[in-house]
Amino acid sequence: MVASGYHGARAMTYILSIDAGTTGLTALLVGDDARVHATGYREFLQHFPRPGWVEHDADEIWEAARSAIGDALRAAGIGPSDLAAIGITNQRETAVVWERATSKPIANAIVWQDRRTAARCDELVAAGHLDTIRSRTGLVADAYFSGTKVEWLLDHTEGARAAAERGDLAFGTVDSWLIWKLTGGLVHVTDPSNASRTMLFGLRSLDWDDEMLTLLNVPRSVLPEVRPSSGRFAVTDPDAFGAAIPVSGVAGDQQAALFGQGCFARGRSKNTYGTGSFLLLNTGSEPPPVQEGLLSTVAWTIDGRTDYALEGSIFVTGAALNWLRDGLGLIDDFSEAEPLARSVDDTDGVVFVPALTGLGSPYWDPYARGTIVGLTRGTTKAHLVRAAIEAMAQQSQDVIEAMSQASGTQPTELRVDGGAVQMDLLCQLQADLSDVPVLRPTVRETTAMGAAFLAGLAEGVWDGLDALEQAWGLDRRFEPAMPSGQRDSERDRWRRAVERARGWHRD
Repeated sequence: MVASGYHGARAMTYILSIDAGTTGLTALLVGDDARVHATGYREFLQHFPRPGWVEHDADEIWEAARSAIGDALRAAGIGPSDLAAIGITNQRETAVVWERATSKPIANAIVWQDRRTAARCDELVAAGHLDTIRSRTGLVADAYFSGTKVEWLLDHTEGARAAAERGDLAFGTVDSWLIWKLTGGLVHVTDPSNASRTMLFGLRSLDWDDEMLTLLNVPRSVLPEVRPSSGRFAVTDPDAFGAAIPVSGVAGDQQAALFGQGCFARGRSKNTYGTGSFLLLNTGSEPPPVQEGLLSTVAWTIDGRTDYALEGSIFVTGAALNWLRDGLGLIDDFSEAEPLARSVDDTDGVVFVPALTGLGSPYWDPYARGTIVGLTRGTTKAHLVRAAIEAMAQQSQDVIEAMSQASGTQPTELRVDGGAVQMDLLCQLQADLSDVPVLRPTVRETTAMGAAFLAGLAEGVWDGLDALEQAWGLDRRFEPAMPSGQRDSERDRWRRAVERARGWHRD
C-alpha cells in the first residue's frame, strides 16, 4: 500500500519499523494512525554447513535491511529525513560477533535454530549448573540461547578469544548489529528483552550476570549496553542511513508481538506462528517463578517499569511447510497449503511431529527428530500437508497446557499473529484443540507494529498505552467447535507420536 503522506487534513507522521526475521527482513512504514502504509522485503540465504547447524551472513542481513528500507520509502514517496523514529525487532537468540575497528563479522552468525552447542549444554547440566542457570536467567541450558553460541565462536574462530579479551570484538543479537551499522559503528546497545535471551543476563538484576559470564567464558567487554525497550537508543549516521533519525524502540520479535497485540496487562497472551511458534503470557512486574518446560523472560522495559512473561518456544511450525516445499516439493507455494489440506477431511491417521531441530517447550529435547507416523498406502500429499498444519496447533496446545498448569488458570482467549494465521483452517484447529476462542487481528504485522509502538511512545507519537490499545482491531473470532471426545482422541494420538520422536538422535 502506498501512503499519500496525509491523514485527513494534516501531514502523516511515519515510523520505520525494521523486522529482521529468520529468513528475511521486512521494513514497514507505520503511520500515527497505527496502520502500515508501505513495506519492503528482502530474503537472505540460510547456510547449513553441517546437520543441525544453521548460519547467516550478518553482512547480508545488513544489505537486506538497506534494500528493504529503500523499497518501503520509495513506495511511500518519502525520504529518510521524513521519519519520526525507527523501531527494530529481530530474531532473538542469533549470535553475531564482529570486529569493532572494521565492523567485519569474524564468522557467520549462529542462528537460534542451530544445535551445535547441545553437547556443551549437556555438560553444564551434568556439572550441576541447571538450577543456577534457571534461577539467574529464567532460561534452561539449551543450544537455543546465545550464550553457548558466543562461547563457541570465540573458541573456534582463530584469534577470537584473545581479541575478545583485548576488547577488540563486539557481540550482539541482530538488533545490536543493525544499530551498529545504522550508526556507522558508534553505538553498541540492546534492550532487556533481547538480553534476557542470551543466558548471560540476570532476570532480576536486569544486568549482565557475572556468574553466568564466568560459567560460559564470555568477557564482559564484548557485551552491548542494555537500555530500556522504549527510549532513545541512538541516532543514525547520515552517511549510513541518509539522515539523522532516532532509533527509539527495540524488542525481540516475540516480545514485540506481545506488545503489538495490545497484551499490556497481566494475564493476556498471544501466539505467533512464524518459522517457529512462540506463546507468551504477560505476568506483570514480577519475574514469574521457574516453571518446568517454560521460560521466564523480560517482556519490555518502559518508563522505569519492567514487565515479564512466561514463554513457550516451539522451534518448527511454519518451517515445516518450508520443508514440504523446498525439501520434498509437495507444494510450490505457501498459498497452496490450505486448499490442499482442506481437500481431505482429516489426516487419515497421519501425525507429523516436526522436530527438525529438536523439540522446544515444554519438552526441551535437542535430540528429538522429525517423525511421521501412521503412513499407509492411502496416504497422499494432502494428508501430509494437513498433518503439518495440525502439528502447529498441537504443539501450541502442548504449551498452553503447560502454562495453564503453571499458572493455575485456563486462558479465556488467544490472540494470534504471524504469516500462518491467514489460514482459517489453522485458526479453527487451534480453537478446537485449545477449547478457547482464537482472535485474529486486523493488522497481521504485530511484531513490526510492536517495534513501531515502542519507538513512537518514546518520541511522543502516541500519548500512552491506552491509545495503542484502542488501535488494536479484530478481524475474525474463531470459536471452538470440536466435540470433547474427538479432542481427547486427537491429543492422545499426538502425545504418542511425540514420544516416538523424542531422544532419537544422540550422535
